[in-house]
Amino acid sequence: MTRLRKMMLEELERRNYSAGTMRRYLRFVERFAQHFHKSPDKLGPDHLRSYQAYLLRELKLCPGSVENHVAALRFFFVRTLHRHEFREFLPYPKSARKLPSILSQEEVARLINASTGLFQRTLLMVLYGTGMRRSELARVKIAHIDSQRMIIHVVDGKGHKDRDLPLSPTLLENLRVYWRWLKPRTYLFPSRLHRDHEQPISDKIVWLACTEAAKRAGIRKSVSPHLVRHSWATHLLEAGTDLRTIQLLLGHEDLEVTAKYLHLSAQHLQKVTNPIEGLKLSNVDQSSRLYHRPRS
Repeated sequence: MTRLRKMMLEELERRNYSAGTMRRYLRFVERFAQHFHKSPDKLGPDHLRSYQAYLLRELKLCPGSVENHVAALRFFFVRTLHRHEFREFLPYPKSARKLPSILSQEEVARLINASTGLFQRTLLMVLYGTGMRRSELARVKIAHIDSQRMIIHVVDGKGHKDRDLPLSPTLLENLRVYWRWLKPRTYLFPSRLHRDHEQPISDKIVWLACTEAAKRAGIRKSVSPHLVRHSWATHLLEAGTDLRTIQLLLGHEDLEVTAKYLHLSAQHLQKVTNPIEGLKLSNVDQSSRLYHRPRS
């Protein structure tokens, strides 16, 4: 391990970044150095400018992906090397914030019913029944399921935070059938690659379960674990759950992040009283049908 890599890793660990984020940040800085065939601490503002343009123009990365590279380079120069002036040379690319296309409850049912077997069915049911992130779902242990209190514990979630999620009777019934069949010892979803020493599945397995079931169900939307999570939160809102509760269930730090589900909920949009309804307007039948362009 080089001196710079060790320095950056120590700074990441000091700030309690997740293992995944640390791997990504180190990899992105390494790619930056390899692009110019120089040590990254020997590179300056002109290199940063041309590299960011290279990511967008030549590699054609989406703004969200470039944003991740910029965050890694910002951490390296500002936090690791303490070159605070470099912040202005690393702007985040402007990106369009599009709302995801939510699955209806009928589509969610089709997704689950299209599963290949009990393993995949249970995985999809836990995903939709809890709104967990796919990395959280992959690491759920048998000990995290409290059937007495009807709670599922999320341990070491995003930001290294724990939280509790409600366990529905329908989901519990499916989990019991699943456990009697597979009898997992430690992890709810053990990897088939480590039968002797039980290990959890990778989060990629969760993603594949969604995409494969969606294809079999004939759902044309781009179905991912995160879309299922979005759908669960939106359906909670439409069922009357308040935003603060949804924030806690999703593990969001900022209520503003959770508030986007107001835009996704068709029922909430339909309940909005439009001010045009309060106007005293003449009868539309009294309006002239003569069409002419206004004079300039």
